[in-house]
Amino acid sequence: MGRWLLGPVAAVTEAWGEVRVHRTRVVLSLVGVFLAVFAMTTITAAGNMGRQMMLESSERSSGRAATLQVSAYPMGPSTAQSAEQAQLALRQAAERHEVTWWGFVSQGSGQLTVRFPSGAQLVPFSAVDPSYGTMHRALPDEGRFLDAGDDAAYSPRLVVNGAFAELLGGFDERTPPTVALGGDRPVTATVVGVMEVPYSDPEAPAAYVLNSAAQAWGLADPAMSGPPALELWVPDADAEALAAVLQSEVQASLPGYSVGAYRSDAGEALGVVDLVLAYGVRGVGVFALVLGGIGVLNVGLVTVRQRIREIGVRRSFGATGGRVFFAVLLESVAATFVAGVLAVGASVLLVSNFPLEAVLPVGTALQDVPPFPVSAAVEGLLAATAVGALAGIVPATMAVRAKVIDAIRY
Repeated sequence: MGRWLLGPVAAVTEAWGEVRVHRTRVVLSLVGVFLAVFAMTTITAAGNMGRQMMLESSERSSGRAATLQVSAYPMGPSTAQSAEQAQLALRQAAERHEVTWWGFVSQGSGQLTVRFPSGAQLVPFSAVDPSYGTMHRALPDEGRFLDAGDDAAYSPRLVVNGAFAELLGGFDERTPPTVALGGDRPVTATVVGVMEVPYSDPEAPAAYVLNSAAQAWGLADPAMSGPPALELWVPDADAEALAAVLQSEVQASLPGYSVGAYRSDAGEALGVVDLVLAYGVRGVGVFALVLGGIGVLNVGLVTVRQRIREIGVRRSFGATGGRVFFAVLLESVAATFVAGVLAVGASVLLVSNFPLEAVLPVGTALQDVPPFPVSAAVEGLLAATAVGALAGIVPATMAVRAKVIDAIRY
């Protein structure tokens, strides 16, 4: 086994020695390869972060992949009884299919009379279940989102947007502000968090409240807002089939209702973005690598011409054509491989220590920062090695074709 390894190790050692001898020319020729691999791996990593930012932004508004939304509305006038009947059928459907994450939501379909210090006004609100925070990746700017523990609170809990908080004079998590909600039975609600409310005007106040609190304190009028929609977080592969089954089952249990079931997240649109990003980055990287490979090829040709005498002497002492070919080829491969390693290392250092908060838009946060993609590092090293191999073929072939007697006389 040692004899089998001796040849390759000797060839690599010899190739690296030649690279060191001609290091100035080699370094100059490898600048293009280094920059190409560095750009390719860095852009890939940055693209992953950009995709993650788009994904999280989409998930906060329309749900994680894959989120199904099922709604049921009576064909006639909406009443409290019809809303309760629809909600029961939707709940039974979710429990029947044993979906882990599901809940009811009504996005901005109701209004609260809120008594701000400046005066009372109607504020749109979204009634949700505690599961909404996980399904929609709720990330409050201040405080927290609603959770299951708020069901047992002695007063409603609210999560409001920035405009709502400003009308209260600001938000302090240590002493959460309270606000009176009007209606037949006025109640004092406590604000526990501040975050933007999707599908609402950011310049106007809006709020989240739990479905259970809205019902217990009479904050929602089912006859005005209608039954809430059912949201389910299901495996991506099962989304289409499950949506069709849910629509059929709920429609069968609710005659006289209009039932709809569809996928509400942006999973398919993000898939298109992935393809564009992947092919765009690879296209730029291949173009840059070709330019870098041309530089390596030129230096290789010049170096072989200067080493014609050396090659002739080696051939006269019995070096085979294959040995000469692989020796010259490995010089190019070893050089570009080292350039690839340095480029990947520099990319990892840059991406790992880059201050994201300095470039992200104001109010934008990245909750799950993706790690440096190993696939990008591997692709960079393979691309650098491949360029070295391709650029070394011509000089290696030229070295083999050199005649011994002519090489010695050169």
